[in-house]
Amino acid sequence: MPTILAIETSSELASCALLRDGAVIARASSGVRTHSQSILPMVQELLAEACIALQQCDAIAYGSGPGSFTGVRTACGVAQGLAFGAGLPVVPVVTLDAMALACHQQHGADAVLTVLDARMGEVYWAQYRFDAGAVAPAVVLAPALAAPEAVQPQGQPVACGNGFAAYAEALAGLACAPSAHGEVMPHAAQIAQLAAVAFAAGHAVSAAEAQPLYLRNKIAYTSAERRDMQAAKAAQADGAGA
Repeated sequence: MPTILAIETSSELASCALLRDGAVIARASSGVRTHSQSILPMVQELLAEACIALQQCDAIAYGSGPGSFTGVRTACGVAQGLAFGAGLPVVPVVTLDAMALACHQQHGADAVLTVLDARMGEVYWAQYRFDAGAVAPAVVLAPALAAPEAVQPQGQPVACGNGFAAYAEALAGLACAPSAHGEVMPHAAQIAQLAAVAFAAGHAVSAAEAQPLYLRNKIAYTSAERRDMQAAKAAQADGAGA
């Protein structure tokens, strides 16, 4: 089994994990504002605990999204920096896939609906199934961004994710909502396990090819972009008033 270092910062929980010889050790830190400062010290702690150097890993995995715009960029950027320095490939893992695996492991669910709060009145969601003996989930309904009212699972899956707390009223009509496992969130432990499967299947990429997964086209704008948009609006207003 490959040795995988995994990084996940797509939500308010930052985590890293090291999969080695089939066992996973992990660290986590809560507080989205500290992700960029906390993740590297946690990585160093893991490597020290395992008594290995970064170069002894086979690949570096990261939660590619969807999730916090800043968070998925942080995970991708840190993974790229570490991979460039150590000459290692990277393995992007979809955060909702990792949530599904966590729900499967912790609650024995073979059919899983993941719903993650996307803010701005929307959720990221997907549905999965676990076939007998499979580690990685099969996609039933691909990850999507939608209003919570638009979440329409097939059958009777087990639900998980913080979307059920954030939009309790809008999701109350789903049969799985009352028993939803809101504590299940993306974590580097499952990122590492899914990355090992992907790595063995030859799905690693170079550090230069690593990209975040954005389901929303644009969440944040730079100061220059905001100034340009304001200027364009002002010009349109002037034109309308002429």
